[in-house]
Amino acid sequence: MTEIEKMMSGKLYDATDNRELLDLLDATADKCYDYNRLRPGQHVERQAMLREILGSMGERCKVVPPFFCDYGFNIHVGEDFFANTNLVILDEARVTFGDHVFIAPNCAFYTAGHPLDVEQRNAGLQYSLPITVGNNVWFGGNVCVMPGVTIGDNTVIAGGSVVVHDIPAGVLAAGNPCRVVRPITEADKLKYQYLKP
Repeated sequence: MTEIEKMMSGKLYDATDNRELLDLLDATADKCYDYNRLRPGQHVERQAMLREILGSMGERCKVVPPFFCDYGFNIHVGEDFFANTNLVILDEARVTFGDHVFIAPNCAFYTAGHPLDVEQRNAGLQYSLPITVGNNVWFGGNVCVMPGVTIGDNTVIAGGSVVVHDIPAGVLAAGNPCRVVRPITEADKLKYQYLKP
């Protein structure tokens, strides 16, 4: 089994001394570097570069630079995806975002983890577990999502949360560690009223 196969299957793998992985990391870092230096008005070029970086993406996808990821090909985003500035995705495993996902500034999604055992960690071994985000999910600023987490549809993760466990659909969740605060209800539709001009 190759190191990349180990990485993709959640097994311990050598993350520091494998030429294939290091070359992939360098190639993606170069693409992110180029993406982050495009001018704000270069919308067509940004979309083309995002399609080059990501594994797949729907229509109406916007990622405000700077944006950083490790491999890119493990990131899959749905329709109407928006991520504000300083999005970081360590995509050693698959990261899947559903449709209508909104991400505030300074959010991070980490699939990579390191062993608690010091000898394994010092040997450069690590593991990776996928992250799955449903449809219509909103992340407040400075949220961190850890390896192996699944977040259900129609959920809001409050700013500053550290998500270490799965979060169900249709809830407001907050904190470190992130926990369900309450369900999102019909009353939430009435809290803010949009007045048409």
